[in-house]
Amino acid sequence: MNLRIQCLCIDTADPARLASFWQSALGWRRTYERDDEIVLEPPAGSPEDGVVPDLLFGRVPGEKSGKNRLHLDLRPRDQAAEVARLEGLGARRADVGQGPTVSWVVLADPDGNEFCVLRPLTPEELAEG
Repeated sequence: MNLRIQCLCIDTADPARLASFWQSALGWRRTYERDDEIVLEPPAGSPEDGVVPDLLFGRVPGEKSGKNRLHLDLRPRDQAAEVARLEGLGARRADVGQGPTVSWVVLADPDGNEFCVLRPLTPEELAEG
C-alpha cells in the first residue's frame, strides 16, 4: 500500500499559542503559518524529518471538552527532567484514570490535550530496537 500519515491535526481556539508550546516542547520548526493554521515539522535533516507526521494546529470555535480520543506518547531519556521541563513550558499533570502505579506521567498541554511522558527505555530494550 502506498499510503502514509501526513499530519496529526489538533483543533484549538488559539493555534499560535498551542503551536508555540509544542514547538518548544519538541524542538520542531514551523513550516507553514497563517492566522487559522500552523504546521510544525521535525528539524530539517533530522532522522524524523519526512518520516514522522507533521503537527497541524487548526483554529476551531470553542474550547476542548472531554478526554482526547487520540494522544501523543513521548519517550524521553530522563522522565523526571522532561516532565519538569514540560511543566515549565505550561503543561500540567492530568488524571485520566491511570492510577498511581503506572510507569508513565500524564500531562495536558495549555489547551488541555492529554499526552504521556513514558519511562526511558532500558539499555536492553534499546539493544533490541
